[in-house]
Amino acid sequence: MVDELLAFAIYGTPIALILLFYTWQQRRRDRVSSKTLEESQEAGLLEPPSLHPVINLNKCIGCASCVAACPEMPVHQVLGLVGRKATLVSPTDCIGHGACKTACPVGAIDLVFGTERRGVDIPNVKPNFETNIPGIFIAGELGGMGLIRNAIEQGRQAMECIVKKVGGTRDGTVDVVIVGAGPSGLSASLAAKQHKLSFVTLEQDSLGGTVAKFPRGKLVMTAPATLPLVGKMKFTETTKETLLAYWQKVVERTNLQINYKERLESVKVNGGTFDVVTTRNQYSARAVLLAIGRGGTPRKLGVPGEELSKVNYRLIDPEQYRNQKVLVVGGGDSALESALMLSEQPGTTTTLSYRSPAISRAKKQNRLKFENAGREGRIQILLESNVQSIGKEQVEIEQKGRLIRIANDAVIVNAGGILPTGFLKEIGIEIETKYGTA
Repeated sequence: MVDELLAFAIYGTPIALILLFYTWQQRRRDRVSSKTLEESQEAGLLEPPSLHPVINLNKCIGCASCVAACPEMPVHQVLGLVGRKATLVSPTDCIGHGACKTACPVGAIDLVFGTERRGVDIPNVKPNFETNIPGIFIAGELGGMGLIRNAIEQGRQAMECIVKKVGGTRDGTVDVVIVGAGPSGLSASLAAKQHKLSFVTLEQDSLGGTVAKFPRGKLVMTAPATLPLVGKMKFTETTKETLLAYWQKVVERTNLQINYKERLESVKVNGGTFDVVTTRNQYSARAVLLAIGRGGTPRKLGVPGEELSKVNYRLIDPEQYRNQKVLVVGGGDSALESALMLSEQPGTTTTLSYRSPAISRAKKQNRLKFENAGREGRIQILLESNVQSIGKEQVEIEQKGRLIRIANDAVIVNAGGILPTGFLKEIGIEIETKYGTA
């Protein structure tokens, strides 16, 4: 009997301690995940922007393989265990990597677009990336593929399909106009150059497209990809800055011409070609490849002075605004994060203007930091206010019937974007609204 008790003490106690530690750790993860989900619910941030996982709770075994596989961790906890079942706890942070589905050992995860409450518009695209309008192609994020590696691959494949279609070039007509210089557009442009097509690449903003708009230091790529003319991009994990710098070197090394700050305005069928009108020029093309993001064109304020160079629609480097007076417009996470980063810069005076009476559609963590910065006087908060005009040295803001004039050196507008759905419909491209379907 003594020997049995001794054996239990020797072998049973460590096992019991391991089980206790495992149970404690599991409950701790459950509490953290539950808190994240509650914060998302409280802020009303429950609608994923694009492709996202749906978990079959009857199949889920709670192994957390999907949680560990998510490339957004640990910056954003997209997935977590709640009640020992995998749950999408921060839906708006999901950008459709799809690694969770691959990692699930029991096939409990499907990747879908939209939800029962909120549909997502996806253009109908054939296997060769051609839309219902012959000669107009779509690749990358606009078609629902947000993962950089797959967007690069789609851009290359789409251009190979275009090569088969356009053949030679007519006088005064380019083979293809490529719209967008993000991952898909860059890949397509390199493929067009490789196949010796005549082409024009348009980019309304800067190299990288949606990637360039990500926060500084964000992990943006988690698997290698292959670029035409260049070869394999040997990245397994890399940040936005590293990837953009690499792409810039690719553009320089291949002598790739990209028309920056040139925005597409219209595409019209003209017999067997297309009339492509931009803010700078007009082109006749035999094919058009739309490789634009789903964020669309930044939403503007529509006020006098908005055309001034000091007005920007995203914050790239807060340090460039040191010792300046900056106005941030908006009330979502992007606006709050911009204001907070600016408030940390030496000598910078930060003001935020938002049209609603309260900040509600932002993550709790951002709201708490923002409110604290307001109490400490690091950010001047103007709720229920609207910008009336922007001058070279000041801005005019209306708040509750009162006109406020404040000194100003720069304006950051974080008011969202105008989705390209309307533009696609104007062209005649068929759109399908997905409500939680693949």
